[in-house]
Amino acid sequence: MNASDTPVHRRSALRAGAGAAIAGALTAGCADRGDAGTSARTVPTAVSPKNPVTATTRPAAPHPAPAPHRFPGQPVQIDHGPRDRARVALTFHGQGDPAIARTVLAEAERAHARITVLAVGSWLDEHPEMARRILDGGHDLGNHTQRHIDISSMGEAEAYAEITGCAQRLRRLTGSIGTWFRPSRTRYATPLVQRLAARAGYPHVLSYDVDSLDFTSPGAAAVTRKVAGEIRNGSVVSLHFGYADTVAALPLLLTEIDRRRLRAVTTTELLT
Repeated sequence: MNASDTPVHRRSALRAGAGAAIAGALTAGCADRGDAGTSARTVPTAVSPKNPVTATTRPAAPHPAPAPHRFPGQPVQIDHGPRDRARVALTFHGQGDPAIARTVLAEAERAHARITVLAVGSWLDEHPEMARRILDGGHDLGNHTQRHIDISSMGEAEAYAEITGCAQRLRRLTGSIGTWFRPSRTRYATPLVQRLAARAGYPHVLSYDVDSLDFTSPGAAAVTRKVAGEIRNGSVVSLHFGYADTVAALPLLLTEIDRRRLRAVTTTELLT
């Protein structure tokens, strides 16, 4: 362990950066959306003398992202990791203002934490650069359905289309369908949704054992109290991009995790 990984250094970094990070997220608006395509790298399309084409560009092919893992001994539906290891997984539903999403990612990285993002397919359609931003930060990226509507109320064909629709977007953007699937609008997947997720290529469905309730906008203090009161070894915490309370609470949560000598890791790392 080097000096930058010590708890004292992590707490100092959090205190130094939290104010600026929160202020940036709370004031970010439409102006910040203008850079949606700036992170996409392009390469020239090959031109054949026998088949001339107009000059166009296409995305450079990045290294494929990690694919789903099967974890022997774990149930199909996972809501926590091992209780005998001082690790926790902070999982974020990927939707909302990308400026807030970038602030959450930067705040986690400042504290040497890694998170899991379950992205909504329609959000990736609007902000495709976020897929690579998440992976480049060392985080997990998974599937949270295409439209984020109530998957439990759907018939088989529609529910399967929700899962595969997002999976196709992830594959197009990253080379993989993502590491995890989490159903939309529900904490637990029905048996049908579990079967459909497996058919789509996801051996496990990711649930959680700690609900931050940040989507109700109860205030940063309430979010912090809720998570701090329930988190323990192996916990999987449900949080959301797109809410100012989450941004404001995150430095406090990361400080509390550090104080308890827990380590915030990706869900894949939690179970490995």
